Amino acid sequence: MGRKNARNSEVLKASKDRTSPKIYDLLLKLVNSEREDLAEIVLKIDYLFEYASICVKQRDYREAKNTLNKAKERMDKIKSEESSIDISCLEYLYEGIIKKVK
Repeated sequence: MGRKNARNSEVLKASKDRTSPKIYDLLLKLVNSEREDLAEIVLKIDYLFEYASICVKQRDYREAKNTLNKAKERMDKIKSEESSIDISCLEYLYEGIIKKVK
């Protein structure tokens, strides 16, 4: 079977314009390794990061911290299920946002 891309994968098609290139690359690797379930978790994490950033801008630090805790739980789930997947880009984003919350 050929490699999946935005033309033949619903997960990739929906996320191509909304995500950063590094996140899209991670999604592409997950979808092509038949792990669409983890790709959907990555999309949820990306959404949670966006929401937490908005909360920080509005100075709602409690909501931002709760949101980041949910994202961290999902990141840990990805690490426990698939240790070969490099999620350093997600960890970098997490660290950047958590610094703003403190």
